[in-house]
Amino acid sequence: MPASDSSTGRRSASADAGLDALDRTLLSELSRNGRISNSELAARAGIAESTCLKRVRALQANGVIVGFHAEISPAAIGLNLEALIAIRLHAHARGDLRRFQAYLEDLPATQRVYFLAGDRDFLVHVAVPDAGALRELVSDTLSLQPEVASTSTSLIFAQAAGSRGL
Repeated sequence: MPASDSSTGRRSASADAGLDALDRTLLSELSRNGRISNSELAARAGIAESTCLKRVRALQANGVIVGFHAEISPAAIGLNLEALIAIRLHAHARGDLRRFQAYLEDLPATQRVYFLAGDRDFLVHVAVPDAGALRELVSDTLSLQPEVASTSTSLIFAQAAGSRGL
């Protein structure tokens, strides 16, 4: 039985296992199309619009849905080259991982930053206009940071959408 607040009937954010089939249906539909109208979402889930709206708002309030965003094609805005850059930090620099992660997140080319376990500390997905911009980013920006012990860059030829549902 999911943890809940008896005064509101809402599940707590830590009770993710308490999501029922309806919650999962709503999340699956929203993960495929975050712009779907409430009426279309309700129809796909087979519920009343008011119930749908209440459920979606509860999922937001409980921290299950953390935001809605537009997915933009980097190539459509002139960022024709995407890459993954694996970064290993010097052992002495690992004490300030949050600051270095914030630095990576603030780089204009950064699409996503992943903090890793294993032989690399970060994996950074970047999008840049061309090979020269990538070389500059890796050689003249990242590699010159005193925390960085090494980098390894892999070009992304294509990206498969994969399953976004639950």
